Amino acid sequence: MDYIIFIISMYALTKGADFVIEESEKIALHFNISHFVIGATLVALGTSLPEMAASAMASFSGRNEMAVANVIGSNIINITLVLGLVFLFAKNITPNRDIFAKDGAWGLFPVMTFVMMVIDGSVSRFEGFLFILMMGAYLLFLINNDDELDDVVDEELEREKFDWKPTLLLLLAGFVLVIGGAYFAVESASAIARSFGVSEWVIGLLLVAFGTSLPELMVSISAAKRGNGDMVIGNIIGSNVSNFTMVLGLSSFIHPLDVDLMKNMFDILAVVVASFMLVFITANRLYTKSAAIVLLILFALVLEHSISSF
Repeated sequence: MDYIIFIISMYALTKGADFVIEESEKIALHFNISHFVIGATLVALGTSLPEMAASAMASFSGRNEMAVANVIGSNIINITLVLGLVFLFAKNITPNRDIFAKDGAWGLFPVMTFVMMVIDGSVSRFEGFLFILMMGAYLLFLINNDDELDDVVDEELEREKFDWKPTLLLLLAGFVLVIGGAYFAVESASAIARSFGVSEWVIGLLLVAFGTSLPELMVSISAAKRGNGDMVIGNIIGSNVSNFTMVLGLSSFIHPLDVDLMKNMFDILAVVVASFMLVFITANRLYTKSAAIVLLILFALVLEHSISSF
């Protein structure tokens, strides 16, 4: 039964992602907002809700390892697997925005702050509050540094008359399908994993993180198919910032999170390396298949390490 639920939830994610992308483009056109900012705010926060729900629930139930591993795993998967697949199969990813100059630092701020926080072995409620403040700073930064409307838009959407009611309904339906699909994907995958006796950290790092990263994957692939490079990169950066700030912040606010830095050094180092790779890619505009291969190699290393620790 779990396998059937997983397949159905994947289909729901796919359809929901299509709704989110199309309606987000309509909003961007109507308000003359850049696709990067739409991707980094509305889409990123929406697709990060599964991570937030999963980590908050794990924290509430006292499963600290799963709460933290979900965030670390999600960010690793977002950068290595999601961007890797997008770069590998998309025909052309050419963001109009100078992402490195304007947004590169935000790819590093949250993860480096996290490393500083866990040196003492935990993320306290006060530190969680600081993370939430950082998310506010990021949103303020985006509002004050928006570009003009991107040139790459869907011509049919551009000609279509904007109507709030169907747009909001379809956007809501898209998020419901994405989040609901992710929830059931996580639950079914976790049930399958537990039947094999896998640890909570590995479940959080791989299965829960993969399930909650499915919205980012589906949204990024849909945006790539439409040639919307700004939304692809904006969604990944915004989701990663949201994961470390809102998700970890809320989870640690519910219950302080204990983190064994030495025991989980490999995975924490992996998310730091992945974050630096993202900044390097945006600095050199390496949105290519060669960059995809390097990203997927890092994902394979993380996967191999996790499997070997079963």
